[in-house]
Amino acid sequence: MRLQNRVVLLLCALIMVVTRPALAQEKNGFDLSNALIPIDEILSGGPPRDGIPSINNPKFERADDSLPWREDDLVMTYDHDQARYAFPVGILNWHEIVNHQSDGKPVLITFCPLCGTGMAFDPVVNGRHLTFGVSGLLYNSDLLMYDHQTESLWSQIERRAIAGPLAGKELESVAVRHELWQKWRERVGSRGLVLSTDTGHRRDYRKSPYGDYDHSDRMYFPVSHTSRKYHPKTWVLGWTHNGESKAWPFPELANHDGVLEDRIGGKAVRVHYDPSVPSAELRDETGKLLPATRAFWFAWYTFHPDTGVFEAE
Repeated sequence: MRLQNRVVLLLCALIMVVTRPALAQEKNGFDLSNALIPIDEILSGGPPRDGIPSINNPKFERADDSLPWREDDLVMTYDHDQARYAFPVGILNWHEIVNHQSDGKPVLITFCPLCGTGMAFDPVVNGRHLTFGVSGLLYNSDLLMYDHQTESLWSQIERRAIAGPLAGKELESVAVRHELWQKWRERVGSRGLVLSTDTGHRRDYRKSPYGDYDHSDRMYFPVSHTSRKYHPKTWVLGWTHNGESKAWPFPELANHDGVLEDRIGGKAVRVHYDPSVPSAELRDETGKLLPATRAFWFAWYTFHPDTGVFEAE
């Protein structure tokens, strides 16, 4: 019996040794065995997979006075040919992802409330149209998305798959703006279409689930790189070109008169700052809108610790 007991104990120990790494390589049901980032830095944000439901069949309506949005509400906007779309941040706070198509052209609208990052992408990878959901996982406090077709995990700010069959693949960024509701309506006129609050879910879209998070020093999750150069929730506009990253902090832009002319990665750019939002747009020498990222300072810095920073003279 003693020998049998020893054999049983040895088998149990062996099973624990074999299965422990396998369990550590899976979170929220996602296979992390080929993760390109440290697995212990992939954290649960609280909700399970799809606990924050993406909007997969978005409805739109005309931007009239019957909608719940106020003049100074923030909207993330996307222009495609003659179409003009607005995605209220009040809705994005609760859903984070909208799988959208405009005249057959797919676009992935994403928003991470913890990083303040509203970003859009072309969801076609290797000729395949991917649709995305919210994984419930975070990396450096940022949204980790997953595609429904392969269940690969994607870092929003890094724009790449960090685990799964598509690990290493990148998404192409699409330029968006951040505008105030009334100013957007004035800009687009009758062409404006706004994401409907008829999402299939019952949420109070006038109320943020994150309270005063945008203005506090508080960060819910640890990040790999920090800088005290600015308040962590200072808004910046960030962009990377030819391997060079740069941030334009809004307090610095506020101290610069007029349009800022700058260079990054050998490319001439212009920064247009709107203090009323506040927001900023990055354009090339022809006036084309570039897919820069509006983000909290801490979020931009942790993903770009070698970033250059514009400072007003």
